[in-house]
Amino acid sequence: MKKLTRKPKAVLFDMDGVIIDSMPYHFIAWFETLKPLGVKVNSFDVYSREGENWRKTIADLLKRSKMKYSENEIDRILPAKQKIFKKLFKRFIFNGAQEVLECLKKKGVLLGLVTGSYADNIKNVLPKKMSAMFDCIVSGESTKLGKPYPEPYLTAAKKLNLKPKDCVVVENSPLGTESAKRAGMFCIAITSSLPKEYLKKADIVVDDLLEIKRII
Repeated sequence: MKKLTRKPKAVLFDMDGVIIDSMPYHFIAWFETLKPLGVKVNSFDVYSREGENWRKTIADLLKRSKMKYSENEIDRILPAKQKIFKKLFKRFIFNGAQEVLECLKKKGVLLGLVTGSYADNIKNVLPKKMSAMFDCIVSGESTKLGKPYPEPYLTAAKKLNLKPKDCVVVENSPLGTESAKRAGMFCIAITSSLPKEYLKKADIVVDDLLEIKRII
């Protein structure tokens, strides 16, 4: 496990499973949406793909079930899933999230939010007061290639006028940690969704978001 040797100029956070405890609701929404189509989905399918562009998630799950599909079918599935998610979701901010963000702000560190969720979903799940704390937000439709490609995190660094080496990423998924490392950034992973054996590409793995205060 590596150590952070210098204070970063920015910390870039994933949203689902890091700031907001939303992954269980995403799983149920995917399950209920795809079940009538004969597509079986388990929690690992959803948790391991967290951060991925949702259109790709749908396409891959349909392919796995050997189902023929069109872009129009994906266009129909996505809003259906979101409708179920909105109905189920109860906003729950992870313990320590607000405290960590405020602590970093006081230290003069810039904050970024880099998520595979679309902009309308961010508005639905993230309180306005918390959203305003971020100096930049990169949503799922902000980039052509989502996680595990480096583009989302590189886009955030560019928006903040920083080099990748000046940024630290806080993630919770295999695709997210891979995206961060491919972008050339130091990555801290949290075991909020998956155990540490799935987060081996991260530089540091922690069990609690509040540990960020100690590390940075």
